[in-house]
Amino acid sequence: MSLPLKIALRYLVSKKAHNAVNIISIVSVCGVVVATAALVCVLSVFNGFRGLIMGRLAMLDPQVAITASVGKTIVHPDSVMAAVTAIDGVERAVPVVEDHALAIFADYQMPLRLKGVPDDYNHMSAIDTLMVDGAWALHDAVSTYAVAGVGPALQLHVRPGYLRMVQLYAPQRHGRVNLANPMGAFRTDSLFVGGVFQLQQNSYDADLMYVPLDVARHLFDCEGEATQIELRLSPGASETAVLRAVERALGPSYTVRDRLMQQATAYRMVNIEKWMAFLLLGFILIIATFNVISTLSLLIIEKDESIDTLRSLGATEPMISRIFVAQSWLITLVGAVLGIVLGLLLCLGQQQFGWLKLQGDPASMIVAAYPVQVVWTDMVMVAFLLAAVGALTALVVALTMRHRLKRDTNH
Repeated sequence: MSLPLKIALRYLVSKKAHNAVNIISIVSVCGVVVATAALVCVLSVFNGFRGLIMGRLAMLDPQVAITASVGKTIVHPDSVMAAVTAIDGVERAVPVVEDHALAIFADYQMPLRLKGVPDDYNHMSAIDTLMVDGAWALHDAVSTYAVAGVGPALQLHVRPGYLRMVQLYAPQRHGRVNLANPMGAFRTDSLFVGGVFQLQQNSYDADLMYVPLDVARHLFDCEGEATQIELRLSPGASETAVLRAVERALGPSYTVRDRLMQQATAYRMVNIEKWMAFLLLGFILIIATFNVISTLSLLIIEKDESIDTLRSLGATEPMISRIFVAQSWLITLVGAVLGIVLGLLLCLGQQQFGWLKLQGDPASMIVAAYPVQVVWTDMVMVAFLLAAVGALTALVVALTMRHRLKRDTNH
């Protein structure tokens, strides 16, 4: 251990001549500790919410989705499915048809997203685990059914078991509008509602309704076509490897997206909020370092006699500067280590015991406590920020010492 570092450690742990310097030293370290712990906790909470949202969306989003790069529909979905199911790692591919339609039930109506899927679509997603009324069923021996999100069910005042059917209207894709018969410009169909699902995510619950694939194809006038092909991968298959293999097999005529790509907007918004919080807390941490600088300034004043003694013993000005620079780094390091450890302990405690609860009815919420997920890359970012703060503090201290030593020399 170098002599400047030994002296800096001595200055750090020794009792100061003035009690105010001791108090300010403790406050400066505590400021760095609290700001660092807050950074770790806030970033981990954002990670927890992101994981929670993405986990919920993954219950309905396909692992891989294929759409046409140009145009709205895939004209020959069977040939595309044959090509992708031959790829190692693809377990199953299904066509779906999704578009907007108008739903009318009794005196109520609303525009909604209609998604036509195969009857066994519950094997492609977890839709059957999200049912809050009725059951997942699109066909039975009696009739044909729709499965509505909780939003359409509430707005249309419909639920399973009602004997009246929901009327669906979609504009004709081909032909001209006959002004004498405006209704002739629409294709129509009628379905009973067999079930209601709730994902607790507004992008799905607000306006989504599942219908049989043949009904959607008839309604949107795209017989034999699909707006999207959804893939389920084999257990253990690499999503990235399959994604690249599908892109190579299909070429530029098709767009291939994984779950993060499908929810790029939601993922981007969560990340923006997270890093905005990181910047704000980073500024608080930088402000906390001013306490460190003020503490070191007081320490320099207090150690005037010690500085003179070190000079008499042959210490050079650069060596004396290194003592106080080393002390600035030590204060930052102690605060950083204690802050990161405290933040990790708080996160682990929240994960284990759920100390901080979310406001609201626990029965209607996905989780009752704030979700927390510690990511090592966030710890690296916090460490880099603390290193930058330490470098800034050391630079200010070095300049202060140089100015003070020059002034003392001139006198």
